[in-house]
Amino acid sequence: MTNSFEPNHHENSHNFNLGENSIDLTSQGGINFRIDQGFKLVVYLFSGITVAVLLLMTWVIFKEAQPAVKVFGLGFLWSSNWDVAEQSFGALPYIYGTLVSSAIAMTLTVPIGISVALVTSEDFLPPMVRNTIAFVIELIAAIPSVIIGLWGIFIFIPIIEPLEIWLGKTFKFIPLFGTEYPAGNNMLTAGIILSIMILPTMSAISRDVLMVVPKELRSASMALGSTRWETIFRVLLPAGFSGIVSASMLALGRALGETMAVTMVIGNYAQISVSLLDPAYTIPAVLANEFAEAEPGLHIGALSYLGLILFALTLAVNIGAVLLVQWVGKKNS
Repeated sequence: MTNSFEPNHHENSHNFNLGENSIDLTSQGGINFRIDQGFKLVVYLFSGITVAVLLLMTWVIFKEAQPAVKVFGLGFLWSSNWDVAEQSFGALPYIYGTLVSSAIAMTLTVPIGISVALVTSEDFLPPMVRNTIAFVIELIAAIPSVIIGLWGIFIFIPIIEPLEIWLGKTFKFIPLFGTEYPAGNNMLTAGIILSIMILPTMSAISRDVLMVVPKELRSASMALGSTRWETIFRVLLPAGFSGIVSASMLALGRALGETMAVTMVIGNYAQISVSLLDPAYTIPAVLANEFAEAEPGLHIGALSYLGLILFALTLAVNIGAVLLVQWVGKKNS
């Protein structure tokens, strides 16, 4: 049997004869095209479902918030009164508590998370030690929020309360520590607990970002005479800036929406105090505490209004992150 390679000369045909074996490239191309189109449709479908679910959630919350929106309007945002009996509601203490506790958490988490990412992605330590540290940090993300809250009540607060009392007595002239005899359930405690909870998100994503930075950048920087730390701060971190910002925003999103652990350690007292050693309240905490027993009407409307505000805060944070990354990208280009 002789094998011959003879192209078919029929017009617009792509059949090739290889003896008994023939390949129809036209039919194979058609199948691949249909598979690609089908996959594209599936991707579009699931993307559309995601957007539809998000819009539906927003509409439901907005609809439930209408009684409070009509009665209080935008004044709800800067009103501090929350009296269920008098049907008078204001969101400012809860917005303040949410933002400040999240700010404390991010202040602690960002430098620690980047440090953990650097230690576990660069060869400062043996591979087994690096992998163990990364695994232990990421394991925190698997711990339920209520368990961390219980740990905060029974373990962390007894440890940190003497330190907070010392801060209140020694630095009471500083407004941030102006409470002389603080209780363990306060804003600072909640911020530290939050930082522990969002650390795995920050460090794991930052580590993945730094590990995919091309090795050629490291080699080129070292070849030009840069030290390791100069390479890290002038090459690696700028190269992974957008990914690190994304990690920060994901961590901040969890901090803004964290409920159980914060509810258990923040003190749940609706006030606006400069001192971090005073009890406070957050939007997720008041939703968890009051929604189950709330009566239809203004109370449910006010709680839904708070949920709408929390959604808007999270959305604003993510939009700001996208704009920041785009601005830095244009600046560096």
